[in-house]
Amino acid sequence: MGAWAAGDTELNSSESVLRESEDRFRLVADTAPVLIWMSGPDMKCTFFNEGWLKFTGRSIDSELGDGWTEGVHVDDLQRCLDTYTQAFDLREEFRMEYRLRRHDGEYRWVLDIGVPRFDQEPSFVGYIGSCVDITDRKLAETALANINRRMIEAQERERTRIARELHDDIGQRLALLAINLTQLQQEGAGSPKLRKRVGELKDQTSEIAADIHTISHRLHSSKLESLGLAAAMRGYCNEFGAQQRVEIDFESRDLPNPLSPDISLCLFRVLQEALHNSAKHSGVRHFEVRSWGTPNEVHLTVNDGGTGFDTGAARASPGLGLISMEERLKILNGTLSIDSQLKRGTKIHAFVPINSATISGSTA
Repeated sequence: MGAWAAGDTELNSSESVLRESEDRFRLVADTAPVLIWMSGPDMKCTFFNEGWLKFTGRSIDSELGDGWTEGVHVDDLQRCLDTYTQAFDLREEFRMEYRLRRHDGEYRWVLDIGVPRFDQEPSFVGYIGSCVDITDRKLAETALANINRRMIEAQERERTRIARELHDDIGQRLALLAINLTQLQQEGAGSPKLRKRVGELKDQTSEIAADIHTISHRLHSSKLESLGLAAAMRGYCNEFGAQQRVEIDFESRDLPNPLSPDISLCLFRVLQEALHNSAKHSGVRHFEVRSWGTPNEVHLTVNDGGTGFDTGAARASPGLGLISMEERLKILNGTLSIDSQLKRGTKIHAFVPINSATISGSTA
């Protein structure tokens, strides 16, 4: 009897400690300024704090199990469930953003972070997660993206205008000047010394005209519009290589043609900036450029075997070139990755997703 009594006392004490621990957790959870949820090992939700219930305006019974999914925006639900399911299978932390319906009917963006829970065994017992409202941040990001888009569009319009003026006005005037100098030289007027000088001036004029043509093409590539991305990139690599006296190994395969003008221009600008940076900083004279496409995305890599750099330091204080590349890609939901190691070279990889709306015509 004494042993039983002692056992009952220990059991009652353990249950009391457990209840106290649960009460303490609920007090903390219900007063926390975040939305908190918990689920069991079967993925069904077993707990929502007061913050969640006040936010959604629904009862605890309505949210338990899979009920919470009724408040998720229909466009985000499948992605949300896929992330949730994959994390459960791997027993790992996850982060996801989705729109959750507030009590007044407005959908608000939330950042949901879930972490797996284990008991003392340890055995997996489910997940605990917390959500914060990030709608204001999302709106600010959208506004900034719109500003960046308009700035880039304005920049491209100005580049096009300057390129046309250089080509159609200044370029043509220089060409006419070169013709007049040629005629003057051929007429034989003046001394041999003067004719030699006229010939030198004619050559200098032709060189200036060629440089202006190169600058005009760099500002606005007519090949990009008429021949497509692959031909424009190949042409630019040839011109840049000749101008900088470097060797560029260019290969392209499976690029959709024609491709969205936005994607084509974005990758063309990334190529220009990447080659310029490599020629300026790498210390080598050989570069590799690769571009390829799949049904869902387009890729571009620029690789050198040069000095490399500290990518962490570069991102802490990025130059305008890096910012420009990243902002252009971000507008198209693309990404830029930089793999660089000191004395082992740098590889820049740009990727842009595509869909049926970004391709006009058939795939080449």
